[in-house]
This record gives sequence, structure tokens and C-alpha cells, in this order.
Amino acid sequence: MSWVVDHHLPKVKRTRMCVGAILFWFFLMLVTPKLSHSPEHHSFSDMRNFLGVPNTLNVITNFPFLIVGVLGFVLCLEGDFFNISLRGEIWGWTIFYTGIAAVAFGSAYYHLKPDNSRVTWDTLPMMIAYSSVLSSLIVERAGKRVGLTCLIGLLIVAFISTAYERNLNDLRMCMMFQLIPCIAIPCVTLLYPPKYTHSRYWLLAAGVYLLGQFEVVADRKIFKVTRYVISGHSLEHLCVAMVPGLLTIMLMLRSTSSPR
Repeated sequence: MSWVVDHHLPKVKRTRMCVGAILFWFFLMLVTPKLSHSPEHHSFSDMRNFLGVPNTLNVITNFPFLIVGVLGFVLCLEGDFFNISLRGEIWGWTIFYTGIAAVAFGSAYYHLKPDNSRVTWDTLPMMIAYSSVLSSLIVERAGKRVGLTCLIGLLIVAFISTAYERNLNDLRMCMMFQLIPCIAIPCVTLLYPPKYTHSRYWLLAAGVYLLGQFEVVADRKIFKVTRYVISGHSLEHLCVAMVPGLLTIMLMLRSTSSPR
């Protein structure tokens, strides 16, 4: 079975998407005010201490990231459990699961003592995971060369964004970067035909991630609604941990689909 793609049209689409994204990024940086860290940024609604662990629930709710990250990494190395038939995909998925496992340590380290010096370890691993999973989708839909180019480019932007936040105390680049999956994944899935079945998991994962971002914003309100059982931020950890879980299920279930 062959996989036939019109290379000319995707190239035009890629150019327009890249130029549009870069211009939109610069526009937002120009029109939005600097967003600095404040004491409130590190003040979460649930800062309870159980068994001597500071901010206990915000720390332990990172554990699912470790489970899914290590499991996915091992299965990527195994080579025959996931349906990964394109050579360029394995790099993105392996880095993705490595980043997810690193989120467990980085975010737990930050939540033990939330401050400006530790927040980088919370954001950088997740941004690495965003970069790699998006590049895997692009490898599948648009081709190996453009996908791996996006992987390198996005990783560079991730490091620049975190360095910008740490040295200039400005959150805007990191916040914009974290919105990329919510915008890019639906766009890529709509513009390019799938190589595999079960492609709806991509949109489902993007939706679950977006739900997690709303839970962060409603941190205190959710804590009050749940009668102070669990906060929105802790729920966000559990919700976002479902994203690699959903993608892992997709990798196990999918098969090569017929070309459109």
C-alpha cells in the first residue's frame, strides 16, 4: 500500500502557516504588556502540608506524569509495541515521553517551594514535550524533513522562551508557547490527511489540555466548589497527565489507514 501526497500544496500551506505564526507571535509581543512574576503567581489555593510534604497535593499529583513518561519511553525503545512506521516519528515520541517523565520531577521540585528560581524546572520539561509531540504529528502528516525541522526549531524556541522568562522576568513568551498545541494540533489535523487510524485522539488530547488550562485559571474557585478537597491546579496536573495517556492509547490502537 502506498501513501500518496501532493507535495506542492502542503509546501504552500507550510510556508503560509509558518509565516503567519511568526508574524502573529511578534504582533502579540508588541501589543501586550510585560507580564512579570508576582508573589501571587506562586501562591496556590491549596498549600496544605500532609506528612511533612509542603503543598502535598500539588506535589503528588505529578506522579502520573512519571508513570506515563517511563512507560511510553520504554515502549518506544521496545520498537514493536507502538505503531510507528515512519522513521522520523521515533525521535519525536521518544523525546516526548522523556519530557513527560521530566515534568514529574521538575514540577514536584517547583511545588515543594514555589518561587522564581524554581519555576523554570516546572515549565521547561513540559515545553520540550509540547515541541516533540507536535513535531511527531507534523512528521506523520507533512513529512519527515519538515517535522524534524519543526522539532529542532520548537526546541530552540522553548529554551529561548524559558531563558527570556528567567532573565527578563517576563512570562509572555512561555505562555504563548504553551498555547501552541491547542492551536497547531487542530490546524494540522484539519489541513493534512492522516497516515494512521484513530486520529481523533489528537483532537481529544488537545481538548483535554485546554480543559487543564481552564482549571489553572479557576484554581481557587474549584477548590471552593469541591469543599476544599482538591484545587484547580491539582486537577490540572491530573488532567494534563491524561494527554500523554490518550496519545499512548492512540499509538497502541492505530494502524495505517488508506490514503485519501
